[in-house]
Amino acid sequence: MENGRIAVPSNEKGGLNGLRAGHFGHCDVFTIIDVKDGKIENVSTIQNQEHVQGGCMVPVNLLAQNNVNALIVGGIGMRPLMGFNQVGINVYYEAERQEIKPVVEDLILGKLNIIGNDQVCGGG
Repeated sequence: MENGRIAVPSNEKGGLNGLRAGHFGHCDVFTIIDVKDGKIENVSTIQNQEHVQGGCMVPVNLLAQNNVNALIVGGIGMRPLMGFNQVGINVYYEAERQEIKPVVEDLILGKLNIIGNDQVCGGG
């Protein structure tokens, strides 16, 4: 990724040196990473909004309103994945590492794949 805005579901305060949340809809905050010319330019956070049953589109809309164009997840349901696809946010899958910085660096280097329909979870 040469240029763009990446969101990473994060625990507690988030940030580049923080830890990822296992499922995007239940994270505390989204760590937002602005990338320019293949380098991290700015890091900020956005407070997640309440995720209630059937409210999977709330985080989708929140990230779309904040000009995110890439999301890195360790788990996501089909409905929100379809929502992200509709608003033009690419969703990348990485479920192994919990640290935010290395997975962001991998996305910038093109090492992460877009999530496949066979990798979604049932939610909850």
